[in-house]
Amino acid sequence: MGAGGGTIWHSFRGWRNSPKGERLVGLTTAVKSRAPVLGGNFAVWGLCFASFDCTFAALRRKEDPWNTIGAGAATGGLLAARMGPRSIARNAVVGGVLLALIEGFGIFMSQKMLPAPSPTFANSPQERAAPPPVSQVLGGTQYLDTSANMADSVSFDVNATSADIYKDDRFK
Repeated sequence: MGAGGGTIWHSFRGWRNSPKGERLVGLTTAVKSRAPVLGGNFAVWGLCFASFDCTFAALRRKEDPWNTIGAGAATGGLLAARMGPRSIARNAVVGGVLLALIEGFGIFMSQKMLPAPSPTFANSPQERAAPPPVSQVLGGTQYLDTSANMADSVSFDVNATSADIYKDDRFK
């Protein structure tokens, strides 16, 4: 992504900054010299960010936006480490704020894109189906329960025919 974006960015920059007769040559030169650098910088940032994000998720044992925000801050600070403590702090804040804005926008958009629940569904109690009956012997005719609740006491014989089923008194 960084190399592709760098190619587009430096194409326009090389075209704009070259004299009229040399624009194609200036475009090509700018792309060849600067797009790989931007691609490499993007790759380093992505590797650091992904490493911090996975580390925070493993340490906190949670997957939430705070991991991403912390990873953005840590990445910004780490990449500015050679410029001194003030620069580390400034870039960490910028990285954290940018990732907080991105995460906030993502949460906002996901909330706006969710369909509104229908009033009948939201107010109605959810009905649950009864679990299937379980036989003590697989494929057998033994019943687990002989109480009056037929849904809990019925067992199915996989080898039974429909005539055998209707002979049972409980199905009449």
